[in-house]
Amino acid sequence: MGVVQQRGLYFDEMEVGTVFKHAPGRTVTEADNVFFTTLTMNTQALHLDAHWSAQQPFGQPLVNSMFTLATLVGSSVAQLTQGTMVANLGFETVNFPHPLYPGDTLYSASEILSKRASSSRPGQGIVSIRHTGRNQEGIVVAECTRQVMMWMKEHHEQK
Repeated sequence: MGVVQQRGLYFDEMEVGTVFKHAPGRTVTEADNVFFTTLTMNTQALHLDAHWSAQQPFGQPLVNSMFTLATLVGSSVAQLTQGTMVANLGFETVNFPHPLYPGDTLYSASEILSKRASSSRPGQGIVSIRHTGRNQEGIVVAECTRQVMMWMKEHHEQK
């Protein structure tokens, strides 16, 4: 029997235009929201105070948008970047067009927008990825575009 090592994709294996649907979805609980919000010292009442939030325009607490972003990007790791990414270079855009509420399930997908070999780091390349998160009704709740530095397969296997 052989051994199969789980990993993401190398720069060479990513094709512009490919969309990856990540599984499983992640149902966000009220406890997740309160824990993440307090862990990150975000005292926003919209995430912590159900009574106060009920009197605001959305009528209930909202899931912390940083939790949504972290879960959206995190859900892509096993399929795209586990062990094959050099570094996260940054986010070009981040949008939250619709709220995510405790009890909602976040489903995510990633599209490879562009890629190019690094001009300063042989054996590595820069990939632009758009991550999109939808709730259980298919409504987009989060989108971001980020750039990652990825290993090229041949170079990384020599290490």
